[in-house]
Amino acid sequence: MDKFIAGYRQFRETYFSQNKDLLKALMGKPQSPKAMMIACSDSRIDPGLKFGSEPGDMFMVRNVANLVPPYSPDGDFHGTSAALEFAVLVLQVENIVVMGHAKCGGIGALVRHQEKSATDFVASWMKIAQPAYESAAKTASSEDALQRLCEQEAVKVSLQNLMTFPWIKSRVDSGKLAIHGWYFDLETGTLYRLNKAGVFEAV
Repeated sequence: MDKFIAGYRQFRETYFSQNKDLLKALMGKPQSPKAMMIACSDSRIDPGLKFGSEPGDMFMVRNVANLVPPYSPDGDFHGTSAALEFAVLVLQVENIVVMGHAKCGGIGALVRHQEKSATDFVASWMKIAQPAYESAAKTASSEDALQRLCEQEAVKVSLQNLMTFPWIKSRVDSGKLAIHGWYFDLETGTLYRLNKAGVFEAV
């Protein structure tokens, strides 16, 4: 914890003191980000660090394995779905990015059938990615290849699930909203974007 407190003090002395007017202006009006990103909770992945975003640029959601559940307005607790609703209907973002990443722990647990060791929430959450695993398993030649392919297929599953939300689909169909699939490999520093052919290509 001392490291984090020291980091806060450095933030106060540098970034905060140098950007007081900007931050005050941001907090003096409603937020109006143009993009929403759904990324993984993995402690090694820091979307803000990689994309040069400033405060107010991006509405951020992080969860295990950067998954989007299908539309299911049943009265249960739906953190990611609630964030989507707020971003799309209230903030009216123009882009939603689902960003997967290499060596994802949640996908790794799914590939090795270890997700059931955490039984209260993780196992049921990772069921969202089961179609990705089944698709990847058809062609992968090794466990490493299976994991990487499953990580990428999970992004595609989340994009498909986004389109089950009626107020997302209607905005995509009308051109008011665009959805994007990205995949980041931290070891090589490479970002991949899902193209119209359904293939991840380096940018």
